[in-house]
Amino acid sequence: MNKFMKTTTLTLAAAAMSVAFVAGAQAREWRGWNIHPADYPVSTGMEEFARLINEKSGGNLEAKVYHGGVLGDQPDAIQQVRLGGLDWAVFNLGPLGEVAPEANVVSLPFIFKNVDAMHDVMDGPAGQQIADGLANAGLQALGWYDSGARSFYNTKHPINTPEDLKGLKFRVMSNDLYVQMVGALGGNATPMPYGEVYQSLKTGVIDGAENNYPSYDSSGHFEAAKYYSVTQHLILPECLCVNKALYDGLSDDEKKILQEAADESVKVQRAAWAERAEQSKEKVVAAGIEVNEIADKAAFQDAMKPVYDNFIKANPDLAGLVKAIQDAQK
Repeated sequence: MNKFMKTTTLTLAAAAMSVAFVAGAQAREWRGWNIHPADYPVSTGMEEFARLINEKSGGNLEAKVYHGGVLGDQPDAIQQVRLGGLDWAVFNLGPLGEVAPEANVVSLPFIFKNVDAMHDVMDGPAGQQIADGLANAGLQALGWYDSGARSFYNTKHPINTPEDLKGLKFRVMSNDLYVQMVGALGGNATPMPYGEVYQSLKTGVIDGAENNYPSYDSSGHFEAAKYYSVTQHLILPECLCVNKALYDGLSDDEKKILQEAADESVKVQRAAWAERAEQSKEKVVAAGIEVNEIADKAAFQDAMKPVYDNFIKANPDLAGLVKAIQDAQK
């Protein structure tokens, strides 16, 4: 199938699904995709969203969450929500950059000063601009969930300045921005599957990795790498998304119900995430992990200039959005 035929087929499929879904919006259960297990903070927020939709509509709108990726893997789920094969989901903005360039901006290292700053930015005009980009891709963004702040941990010593990364090998996710980030800080980036990190830390194949407290805890990585430095270099929001055609087919009152439910679920999810992160921090500290806070991240942020320059050169249309996010935190 050539590219034109493939595109045309997808377009026609999307149109057919959209007509069917809009017509039956109130007559069936809306299926929600979730990659996380049922006890994860994102799952808590999604369950609250579904509960509130059902409650506020008097049962006229019904949504259900399917946890643990049982409805498919993430790349497929993104396409399915866009086309209407699935109705709603929560997706990290990292992979959403594949379908909406605006979402890539939040993958720039240190673009958010801290988690609270991320919340403020995403709840404001810059977040709306990202939402507009997602809408063009068939995803109606209703709210921004929390997925924590990623920080460096390693087997050698605390990281207080960029110089402390010099020569160390860090596992990163498979994204050129993250490879550039570690390189700009003087380290050596090693993309590898998440499941290989623990053993690689234990055997010295890598010196460190980076992730949030809950992942550092649940993965057991703290057992192998006892220095956790709170750089918060990457703070990726997650999007509570609904199929755009399904959303557009709702009445104004129904759209209001969805937005109110989303707003309340965001509060629940963010609180659940903060609690989970604190619990994980307490657990690793009790296990003897050395945690160091970095009050002034200016040196780390300054080192990112070539990363930002490369990004803007490749994506000139996003320069305004990058500046808007930075200006919103001054």
